[in-house]
Amino acid sequence: MPIVEKHAPGAFCLIELATTDQDAAKKFYTGLFGWSFSDQPIGPGGTYTLFRLEQRDVASAYTIRPEDRTIPPHWDVYITVESADEAAKRAGELGGKVIAGPFDVAQYGRMAVLQDPTGAVFCVWQPKQGIGIGLAGVPGTLCWMDLSTGDPERAKQFYEGLFGWRIITGERDTSGYLHIKNGEEFIGGIPPAAHRDPHSPPHWLGYFLVSNVDESAGKAAELGGRTYLAPMDIENAGRFAVLADPQGAAFAIFQPSQRRG
Repeated sequence: MPIVEKHAPGAFCLIELATTDQDAAKKFYTGLFGWSFSDQPIGPGGTYTLFRLEQRDVASAYTIRPEDRTIPPHWDVYITVESADEAAKRAGELGGKVIAGPFDVAQYGRMAVLQDPTGAVFCVWQPKQGIGIGLAGVPGTLCWMDLSTGDPERAKQFYEGLFGWRIITGERDTSGYLHIKNGEEFIGGIPPAAHRDPHSPPHWLGYFLVSNVDESAGKAAELGGRTYLAPMDIENAGRFAVLADPQGAAFAIFQPSQRRG
């Protein structure tokens, strides 16, 4: 198992589910990905769920507060930084907004909730005792993030300035898809604005590795999930589908070409 001990600055380090039914979400995702879970108390009567594979954290979940129910269920993404305070300050200088923070999360780390200039929300995480995801490269783990935005060029300027990412077109790729590179590692992308639903707000979409996309999409449907984009091939890359859990939180699944068969 590829164990993760530390995330480089600029890396996606945690994906966190905000849901209206935490127990139902635990049933769905443990059934789909084979995750186990551990609940920890937070606040008066609340719990925070850590999803795990091989006793390593791979995701987490919490229940949206009743006063925040205007926000639909969704997955939040966290990005590692050396200083949450400096990242929040820099985001503002680059035209973003600070939605919450910076603030400490017990002894685990310090974070802030930010919004890029095009409207997509994300979190930054300054690790202390908690690094976030502790396993990668196996089915059931986060493998990619796509940014859906109507202004890819503005987003490119913002994220390159904030995290030092390189956001570039692929070699011999005429689709307009932009690849996000953190250091030497490709970690995500920005699809062309023409390919997105104009009625959907800007957002980050997480991809989870699976061994067979078609089987996993079928399993998700059996568990009460929805299919937004049926399984399809990405040339020279693999196969993917876009789904949603029974509460409506969207995510994608991905099967690399070498895993097909």
